[in-house]
Amino acid sequence: MLARSKIEACEACALRQGRRRSVPGVGARSARWLFVGEGPGAEEDVRGEPFVGAAGQLLDSMLEALGLRRSQDVYIANVVKCRPPANRTPEAQECALCLPFLERQIALLQPAVIVALGRVAAQALLGSDMNVGSLRGRVHRYGGIPLVVTYHPAYLLRNQPEKARAWVDLCLAQRALAVTPS
Repeated sequence: MLARSKIEACEACALRQGRRRSVPGVGARSARWLFVGEGPGAEEDVRGEPFVGAAGQLLDSMLEALGLRRSQDVYIANVVKCRPPANRTPEAQECALCLPFLERQIALLQPAVIVALGRVAAQALLGSDMNVGSLRGRVHRYGGIPLVVTYHPAYLLRNQPEKARAWVDLCLAQRALAVTPS
């Protein structure tokens, strides 16, 4: 996988100055599913692993409902690899500077389906300025790979009724995967 040392050494933006650890990604290198979030939070910054807090627990529950396990079936990454100060949303320039790392991860993983978790991931991967509500509900393409947009787990923790829509999105991703050659 993409050398962690390259991400650790990156000085392209100011996010490096405030982080404890970079958070490249975690999961199976042979994963057919790639989940992409926006950036690490406080707990992820400490552990160097994406989605380890409350949002990560919800993501794990979502994966389990699909019959997937983090360690074997999926790879999880973020658009930006360093924690934005005070867990703020990554800025467009920060995303643009970090995007080549994610693009390289996708090229190496060659996932069969990508799930963009939230607005930042969706906009970065699709090169769009549309919101999640406008992008979800259909299969997009990222370099020929089916890509489904859904709500970020942190958003779902604050907006419980949207979980049903997120489940519909995950089922759409599962159907897209079913018609994708292995």
